[in-house]
Amino acid sequence: MVTATASDPISNTFAALADPTRRAILARLASGEASVTELAEPFEMTLPAVSKHLKVLERAGLIARGREAQWRPCRLQAGPLKDADEWIERYRRHWEESFDRLDSYLQELQQKEKKYSRKITKKEDKNGREN
Repeated sequence: MVTATASDPISNTFAALADPTRRAILARLASGEASVTELAEPFEMTLPAVSKHLKVLERAGLIARGREAQWRPCRLQAGPLKDADEWIERYRRHWEESFDRLDSYLQELQQKEKKYSRKITKKEDKNGREN
């Protein structure tokens, strides 16, 4: 098993995004800062369990925790998401080009198949067979 390290931030980002709870936390933070208690509300888990998810997100650089008196708000840090998007985009272009080529090839095969089917039908008509 390959583990993410601090020297491999993109792996840390994808590892953090792999969990649906962490993605839901990020979605909530996209609308603004929130405390751990506020972030925990929609989940059926303990505060320590939510805190563990927050630590993973924080290590990946996806969130930052502030300190304002007794309130420790969490906020979304978009940088790693932008880096992940750029990484994905390189491969998206490659796959879209590959799919475009495949689509062209399949259309070409369909055209050939239609021409072949018409030839067979014409031969059958000439020989007096029913279609």
